[in-house]
Order: sequence, then C-alpha cells, then structure tokens
Amino acid sequence: EYDVVGYHNKSQLSCRPLDVLQTGKSICEGYAGLFERMCSIAGIQCMKLSGYSKGHGYKMGQTFSGDSDHAWNAVYLDGRWHLLDSTWGSGFVDDSFTKFTFRYNEFYFLTHPALFINNHLPDNSNWQLLKPTLTLKDFENNMLHNSNFYMSGLLTAQPETAVIQTVNGKASVSVECRSATLFMFKLKGTDEHGLMTLKKHGMKLDVYPQKTGSHKLQIFAKPSKASEDAYKFVLEYVVECKSVDKAMRFPKDLHQPVGPSWFTERQGFLRPSHPDPIIPTNDGRCSLTFTLGKDISVFASLHSDNSSLTEDMARRHVMQIRRGNQIELKIHLPHAGNFVLKIYAKKKSDPGNYDYIFNYLIACLNTEVKWPAFPQSYSKWAEDYEILEPLSGLLPANRNVQFKLKMHGIAKVLVQAENSYPLTQSRGYWEGTCNTSGCREVFVMVHENANHNFYSHVLKYEVETQ
Repeated sequence: EYDVVGYHNKSQLSCRPLDVLQTGKSICEGYAGLFERMCSIAGIQCMKLSGYSKGHGYKMGQTFSGDSDHAWNAVYLDGRWHLLDSTWGSGFVDDSFTKFTFRYNEFYFLTHPALFINNHLPDNSNWQLLKPTLTLKDFENNMLHNSNFYMSGLLTAQPETAVIQTVNGKASVSVECRSATLFMFKLKGTDEHGLMTLKKHGMKLDVYPQKTGSHKLQIFAKPSKASEDAYKFVLEYVVECKSVDKAMRFPKDLHQPVGPSWFTERQGFLRPSHPDPIIPTNDGRCSLTFTLGKDISVFASLHSDNSSLTEDMARRHVMQIRRGNQIELKIHLPHAGNFVLKIYAKKKSDPGNYDYIFNYLIACLNTEVKWPAFPQSYSKWAEDYEILEPLSGLLPANRNVQFKLKMHGIAKVLVQAENSYPLTQSRGYWEGTCNTSGCREVFVMVHENANHNFYSHVLKYEVETQ
C-alpha cells in the first residue's frame, strides 16, 4: 500500500525492494524499484523511470520545475517497450493525503504511450515512446484526462487546454464518446450558470460564470445503463472569466441536461420541432411539436424565478393539443424573461404519477410582452380537443366573441354567459358567437348524449372588469 506516513516523513522511509516487500508499504520510488527487481528475477527487461506527474496535489494549469516528483517503469515485451505505473495502478490517496484505498486499476499497466503522456512526463524524452515528443510546455498546458476518462469510453475533449478564457462571458466545452453516455457538471460546486446538451456521441456545455475570476469546472460521466449514483469524475478545467453576461441568468428550476436528445428519444419523444435547448421568442409566443411513442401521456409546466404566478396559473400558459401521435405545446408567456418549460410523461395505461423527462429554456427580451393565460379546462376536456378561438382565457367585456372549437363525440355545445349561446357544428368544428356583457365568467358546456339533458363544463373563461 502507499505509505502516506513515510511520504510526509522521508527519514523513516526505505525504498529498497527487500524492505518494501517486508513492510508491504512504500512510495512510488519503492513500488517502481520492487517492480524492476521482480522483472529481473522473471527475466523481463525493465527500466525504472522518473519524471513529472499530474498526480496527487496537481492543480490545473500549474507549471513544473526542479526535481522530478514521480517514478514508474518501462518493460520490454514482444519486441518493444511498454509503459506502466504500478503505484497508480494499486489504488489512490484521499484529498488530505492521510488515507490510502486499495483499488486495482488496469488502466495504468501497459498504457498506450499517447495516453500515458497525459499525466507522466519522463526526465528523458526518449522514454515518452512518442514521435514527435512533447515539450514541458505542452505537458503543462495539456488537458488532464484521468483513467476514468478513458475507462468511461470517452475519446476526446475540447478545448485541449486546461485553462479556458471566457469570450463575452461564455466558455464552451465538448466531449466525444463511443456510446450513449450521461454527463453532469459542477462549476464552482454547482450545476447552475450552465447549459448542457447531450449529443448522440457526447455532450456540449456552455457555462456563463456570474462572477469574474477563476472558476473550477468539473465534468462527470456514466454509461446510460449504469445505476443512479455511478457518475465518475472525468475532466477538470479552470475557467477564467473576464466579463459577466448578465442576460444569461438561468432560472433555478432549469435542470441539466437541457433540450431534447437521444435520451428523450428513448422516452418516446421523437422528431422534436426544436432540437436546440434555448427557444428564443420575440413576441412571447412559441409552439413545439413532437411525435410521441405508443401509450404516452404528457404534462408540461412553465417556471420562472421572477414570476408572481402561482403554479396553477403558470401551468395555464401552456396549452397541449394531441393530433393522433403528434403533440403540440403552445406557450404564451405572461411577461418577458427566462422561463423553464418542464415536460413530464407517463404510460397512459399506468395509473401512477408523471415522470420528469426534460426541459427547455424559453427566452424573451421583449418587455412589452404580457399574454393572458389560456382558458381553464376541466376533466371532460379530452386531450385531442382543440381551441382555435378564443385562445385567451381573458375575454373583453361587452363584446361579441367568436368561438371555434374542435371536439368530437358530442351531441350539443353551449357557451354560457349572461345568456346561453348554442354553437353549431360544421366539418368537425363547433362555431358561434357569444356576448360577454353583464357577466364575469363564461363557460363552455357540452352535452355528450342527445337522450339526456345533462351538460358538463369543459372550459372556463374570465371576462375583463369594466
């Protein structure tokens, strides 16, 4: 095991192979020495190498000077040299450098030189086993990929430098991988101030630090089939922020990743009309469509940090229309700002709750925007019914208002204001006019069966006060 006490107190430490074998503990020098000795007994040509390493205590972007700080080996097998680090392959030490945990790591045995150079720079550049060789400057600037990065099936990360400067308040990172992988990030310990989107072969992340200065950015990954808590730390950057983009303040309800992806496709949301995570709208209105997989029921809600809307009212700013296996979500924003549209789903055949699937960011800068909510609907309003007009849940007072609704399987439709107004049916639509004078509320009522005279409420409109 790694000798954390000996590391701090070198006088008590011996790195001679026999002593290491007897005490069962040492530091890298002892591991590499014992490994070399065992190889010579086994008749395998082996070299002990020394150099700089990006190991414990390494800080992103740091420079290296003075004596080398680590030891490892090269072995000659099948006609060529291979690199290995038996110290790092045996386990790891905690952050305070007081406790060692055994964890055999296959990655550090016979590692490809192009991957080994990522965190090992030998004093003698010939032992990089690379052409051309890396300079010390290259090594210092290069992105640190730990073994989890490669073990998780990740291929490359952009940018390839450890320190990223923001441009107009934004820094971007992307990762490519072999198979479907889920990602998480932490900017200064939280997943706020960022926008992460999943791609078929990786992810893209834009971060917008809300303070100037240096920020630690960490990225975690796990295979899509792994259990809930199996995210592994794979990458770290330092983000240097010169100026803050105040417009990119994300609501606290925004959940990462944002927007549709291969993951949402698996949940049955196909062919999204908006593949991007941000939906900009100038007039405060937008409309999204999806093709849904079989047996899916959808529920959507709108959230904002600076809105005085109750949860129930915010929900009424989203209208859902089903047309066969197509779904449309119409959104009318109550005011300017950044909103989160959260989308939930469940199997229709399942009586249980809706599960959260994904969300979008809807951004509107136009301060003139002030849309009323859609009318309130009741349980008898079927999901494939449709309102063509009036879409506003707030009707003008003392006016004739035109109604046009798409409903099926209904015998009669009435609009109940101060008086009642029947709607007439033509080509699948129920149409007619109602006068709003003398009333505060207007109800749409349906008569499902011509043989009895019971009406059900399906929609409720408010009338503006005089």
